[in-house]
Amino acid sequence: MILVTTDNIPGKKIKKVFGLVRGNTIRSRHLGRDIMAVFKNIVGGEIIDYTKMMAEAREQSIDRMIENAESLGANAIVGIRFTTTSMMQSAAELLVYGTAVYYEED
Repeated sequence: MILVTTDNIPGKKIKKVFGLVRGNTIRSRHLGRDIMAVFKNIVGGEIIDYTKMMAEAREQSIDRMIENAESLGANAIVGIRFTTTSMMQSAAELLVYGTAVYYEED
């Protein structure tokens, strides 16, 4: 599966467009990690636990989007974008979306 943020794939010809595909996950923060994040916020620096949590959320969302595209018969996703939304005080959604397509060599 080819994944690109562009609207086309260099050297490939898009033969069929299946349409929108997406994958998402909602993650909540851990109270213990929040306490550590407050301390880190005071002294500055990267909050490693949150960085790891968001990386895992991105990968899970991408995997779900790929499953969606494969179920349609696509072999690539173009125009990929990410967005996040705060669902409540301690939870956020990460959404990835794009256009599922079938390509052939140019």
